[in-house]
Amino acid sequence: MKIIVLGAGVIGTTSAWYLSKLGHEVTVVDRQPAPGLETSFANAGQVSPGYSTPWAGPSLPLQAMKWMLQRHHSPLVIRKRFDLAMFRWIEQLLKNCNAHAYDINKSRMLRVAEYSRDCLDALREETGLTYDDRQRGLIQLFRTNKQVDKIQRDMRLLSESAIPHTLLTVDQILEHEPGLAHARHLLKAGLYLPGDESGDAHVFTQRLAKMAEAQGVTFLYNTTIKGMDAAADEIMSVRTSAGHLRADAYVVSMGSYSPLLLKPLEIHLPVYPVKGYSLTLPLTDESHAPSSTVNDETYKVAITRLGNRIRVGGTAELTGYNLRLSPDRRETLELSFSELFGGGDLSAATYWTGLRPNTPDGTPVIGPVSAFRNLWLNTGHGTLGWTMACGSGRLIADLIHGRKTDIPALDLSLSRYA
Repeated sequence: MKIIVLGAGVIGTTSAWYLSKLGHEVTVVDRQPAPGLETSFANAGQVSPGYSTPWAGPSLPLQAMKWMLQRHHSPLVIRKRFDLAMFRWIEQLLKNCNAHAYDINKSRMLRVAEYSRDCLDALREETGLTYDDRQRGLIQLFRTNKQVDKIQRDMRLLSESAIPHTLLTVDQILEHEPGLAHARHLLKAGLYLPGDESGDAHVFTQRLAKMAEAQGVTFLYNTTIKGMDAAADEIMSVRTSAGHLRADAYVVSMGSYSPLLLKPLEIHLPVYPVKGYSLTLPLTDESHAPSSTVNDETYKVAITRLGNRIRVGGTAELTGYNLRLSPDRRETLELSFSELFGGGDLSAATYWTGLRPNTPDGTPVIGPVSAFRNLWLNTGHGTLGWTMACGSGRLIADLIHGRKTDIPALDLSLSRYA
């Protein structure tokens, strides 16, 4: 089958790889000059299935109100603007803020993320691909007793999903991450997830794209995607700056821009851009740096070791498709890193922002679109695109190929919002 994948980020590239492995003729289209240059470019660097948690939970409404009233270093910022799409998305998010929905959504996310980590491990073993990767686990750091109490529900769900985890004392945290020694007084406990990993998603995407090209995949870069032409229940072509492109099947993997492409087809995809920021700085002192990756629960900031660099990423901002770099968001990232580690040169840091494609229930949208027999979606991964990339790519390839999937996938499609 001839298949067009729209988007050359980590999701689109892994989709193309697995489709090609099944013998399909694949073309990937992207407006950028190379793969992985948008949301995949400088994310937090964590492959964290154990940390796969939906935003929407019973405590979110009250917590969000507190964050919005917080003048400095709030993990969540909602910029004042009239945006119907944002209001609708928030309404759907709030409908998922109950214990029953939280358990369902988290179990779905864990299912995809765990499968994806296994697929990534198999891909690395098959190809020898490297990307500043480390397989040393993740520690979620708690600075208050309230945070420790709150994590008990997630630990129960981790146990039900048979995901290894341990609640660490401060001394045990320092055994794993000695670079935190000078921050001992800030810590109460930590949740250790030994199965989590880290690595540079941008490096991974670029190297996998080259391997995919060698396998026969065609990448059309510098090509703007303008829209899709449909007749009855079938997509006929994609309109691009390079002309009309035609295929037997089409996969939309355009992250936050996926809803804009689908809207003229009267397909409502409940994905909204949640803006995140990161700093990438050179490592200057091994004794004050992470050996793997940690999450600062207080500021919702991730700090990850990527070779001789450190990636500090996090915060969430609802501001539409605005890519302006906000100085106050940088201050939050710098504060978290300085308090916990400090072994990097912040003055030499590269500051970046990207748009995470979030669904209101936290689970990505993977599967067919019922209105069109040859249209497929692989998008809406939020902060977990890197974590879920290989599993999502393998799932969509198996679904299109008509092959039985390794994990249940029916509840991952757009139809769950019907």
